[in-house]
Amino acid sequence: MPPIQRITPCLWFDDQAEQAVEFYLSIFANSRIISLSRYGEAGQEIHGRPPGSVMTVAFELDGQAFTALNGGPLFTFNEAISLQVSCQDQAQVDHYWDQLSAGGDPAAQQCGWLKDRYGVSWQIVPSVLAQLLGDPDTAKSQRVMTALLQMKKLDIAELQKAYAG
Repeated sequence: MPPIQRITPCLWFDDQAEQAVEFYLSIFANSRIISLSRYGEAGQEIHGRPPGSVMTVAFELDGQAFTALNGGPLFTFNEAISLQVSCQDQAQVDHYWDQLSAGGDPAAQQCGWLKDRYGVSWQIVPSVLAQLLGDPDTAKSQRVMTALLQMKKLDIAELQKAYAG
């Protein structure tokens, strides 16, 4: 039995938790719904949700545990929190970028960041980026940063070309 994950992100939705989870499950392999809970009569004067409506969805994306909560319109997502997806190659970058950005906010796309149709911010990042930006040769790393700042979806070949000079 795998160890229990100690820290689990909770994503607060107005009333789209179940739809958002289904959307994410369609994109990430090794993903599943673990459990679903529903609002009851207790606390209805506070939560205002109809009894029987979905309260939380516990789920995994590629083995990472999350909770989605239908908490109402009080809070919304912003870029202060984002989910990073580490990609091994351009095919993975393209897959996650294309799928997660579908129906999202095109104005919120910059430097590998995107906002999906539910307002959740994602960073679609090739794993090689840390190496390119962390090179002790600042001329190389600065060329990579300059190229990165011009991109929406990251292009590994262009980043490596900038690195090489």
